[in-house]
Amino acid sequence: MRMSWLFGGVAILAGISLGFTGLARAHEVGSPEKSLEQRFEELDQEVRILKRKRELDQEAAEAAKKAVPIAKVGSSGLSVESADSANSIKFHGIVQVDHRLFFEGANDIRNRTDQRAGNLNEEGFHDANNSWSLRRARPTIEGTLLGKYDFRFMTDFAGGTVSIFDAYLDARLDPAFKIRVGKFKSFVSLERLQSASDIKLMERSYVSNAILPNRDLGIAVHGDLLNNTVNYAFGLMNGVTDGGNISTGPQFSGRKEFTGRVFLTPFRNRESILRGFGLGIAATYTSVRGERNLNFTDTTSADATRNGLPNYLTDGQNVFFRYSGATVADGDRIRISPQAYYYIGPFGLLSEYAIVRQDVSLSTGGPPPGGGPGSNTVVRPNTGKTLHHQAWYVTVSYILTGEDASFQGVKPRHNFDFGNGWGAWEFVGRYSEMHLDDDTFKDPAGASFVGGYANLSESPKSARSWTVGLNWYLNQNVRAAVNYSETKFDGGAGIETTPINAAGTNVQDRPDERVFLSRIQLAF
Repeated sequence: MRMSWLFGGVAILAGISLGFTGLARAHEVGSPEKSLEQRFEELDQEVRILKRKRELDQEAAEAAKKAVPIAKVGSSGLSVESADSANSIKFHGIVQVDHRLFFEGANDIRNRTDQRAGNLNEEGFHDANNSWSLRRARPTIEGTLLGKYDFRFMTDFAGGTVSIFDAYLDARLDPAFKIRVGKFKSFVSLERLQSASDIKLMERSYVSNAILPNRDLGIAVHGDLLNNTVNYAFGLMNGVTDGGNISTGPQFSGRKEFTGRVFLTPFRNRESILRGFGLGIAATYTSVRGERNLNFTDTTSADATRNGLPNYLTDGQNVFFRYSGATVADGDRIRISPQAYYYIGPFGLLSEYAIVRQDVSLSTGGPPPGGGPGSNTVVRPNTGKTLHHQAWYVTVSYILTGEDASFQGVKPRHNFDFGNGWGAWEFVGRYSEMHLDDDTFKDPAGASFVGGYANLSESPKSARSWTVGLNWYLNQNVRAAVNYSETKFDGGAGIETTPINAAGTNVQDRPDERVFLSRIQLAF
């Protein structure tokens, strides 16, 4: 019995021992489960750290990428810009090599008294010279700063001299409000606002070359309104002669010149046959007194505009009108120019009219006795006259290979490549006229052709020109062009008086100018 109880007690103790062992083991089994949870948390934290590190690396890579400029070389030149395109600089340019072939009868009267190259024909005119010329050689630097400020610097090396043509800063504060300051094309002539590489014919018309200003120094506000259907520009400029390009040379004594232009393209955002139609008007106003230190002994072409008055050129770049040496600008100068264009498919049309109202007077031909350098020009009393000169042109073009015509130029669908493409071919025609005021050729009283405001031995009263041309765009950069131009001159100063005499005081109608022009152009 005791043995039974003994065995029973041992069994109980063994059971109790096994129970505690089970609990201990159970506890030991639960410990790995808790460690795994902890491990999951640690791994999750490590993953988060690695993810954030990757994000930081990506942000650093993006920041480094933004700091690396992007260089591009292509048909439009060499450019370097920041990754965000906020800052850029571009190098490009244009080179034009021309040849002029004058037919018999054409003449150049820039200086009849000068023994220069060219034959002196029986009428007393110098025959124009056939020649090769570097018409334009213009490297250009332009770019953008901070995404809003554009700049442009362009020089010209043609003619053996270096000239600064453009040097300005353009602040694009808003599409509707921009400010341009420096030397730039005046916002006046429609044809002048076309790039020299994009003009349809080799030389611009009488409107832009003879009457409306070229480049000037000053400040202008401009912009686009009403979803880019209205373009405006108003400027305060130094003021240049008709067709003039301001330089660092002598300045005129007068107030600043006000310029203004409004151009409408009302259908540009519509699907309409009038989508390529534009219409506008431009004007300028100043008061010019001529230069106050005229050098009347200097008769070179460089001094020709120092009296505040211009010379006028033909398509062959020969002077066909010159004021007399005693004539000076003496009062208001107002220019007005309505203008328009129309482009549809391969067809293009461009037209402008311009009139200039110029106050002039006759001077004594030099400074007053004992005056010396810097003395004011002596203006003869009762010699003031208001002259009205006018010009107009119509240019039509048609792209024979079917590309779309535009104001900006032609881009071939297929570049020239033997057997694969012939580039783009374009036919162009223009008719233009310029008329000088009849009073220009008479004395102040209007009674005589002697003592008038024009150089009577050189200048006709009107010029009528027609020009045809063919352009071959081998690619976006290379263009070959040929032009034929014929100009007829009417109303030679002596036509109503005596025929030409030995002294050349009066002159008969000038012979026609007929010239064949050719050009090779590289734009990059």
